[in-house]
Amino acid sequence: MLDATGAMVAWTPARKLCRVRPTLRPGYDFGYFVGATCADGTVGKNYVSLVVNDEGFAERYAASLMAATGLAARLEAVTRPSGFLQRDVPGFRVRVVSSYLADLMRQFVGGDAHHMRQRFPRVVLSNTDAFEGFLDGYVDGDGFRAKTWRGRIVISANVPFLAELAEIIGASFTPVVNGRASKLVIADSWPRRGTFQPEEHSWELAESEWIRVHEVRPRRAEGTKRFTLYGFRLSPHPGFLVNGHLVRASR
Repeated sequence: MLDATGAMVAWTPARKLCRVRPTLRPGYDFGYFVGATCADGTVGKNYVSLVVNDEGFAERYAASLMAATGLAARLEAVTRPSGFLQRDVPGFRVRVVSSYLADLMRQFVGGDAHHMRQRFPRVVLSNTDAFEGFLDGYVDGDGFRAKTWRGRIVISANVPFLAELAEIIGASFTPVVNGRASKLVIADSWPRRGTFQPEEHSWELAESEWIRVHEVRPRRAEGTKRFTLYGFRLSPHPGFLVNGHLVRASR
């Protein structure tokens, strides 16, 4: 074991393996929940939340979250400061405490859920219902419907996110280069372009990660006490966890 110093080993926080794992339902509601979270949501260490002024938006978010995950979600009346009005304004919050769901959302968007660094969650490309739900949720948060033509517009400063979305719907996209937010037009006719291609993605959280072994400290038995060493054969799975570290039985 002394030669393990400097090696990479698989590890996971052992306590996280005991948490509740909601079963996701990959349909419209799931897509709406992911889209709205990407636009206006917050992914914390152990929670996912949405705080908005529009009560209808908050209600749709809560309904989609419950339908997609089975977790209980409800609206709360809150106030939050407005930089434009220079005063507190009323709003509505939907908040679900689930470290598993929070970790899963971070995995969907590339590990960093910050709105400026998140990647497009390609898991919503699993089927057309999920993608349509994503578009509706994302537009409800960061977009609006056009008044003079059939389509919607989304606005974001996350250019790579919009560029990937534009490729999926077959839309042209020219980002703003002066540091301001860019716009992407989503015409209602985009499905007729035939650019949408379903993809297969894992719906389960990858809970292990690679860490480096910095030091190995041997322990020696002192005195004359005799020890009995027992050997166990593990079947059918030879791997198990020791304080979160994946080990395998020797042959």
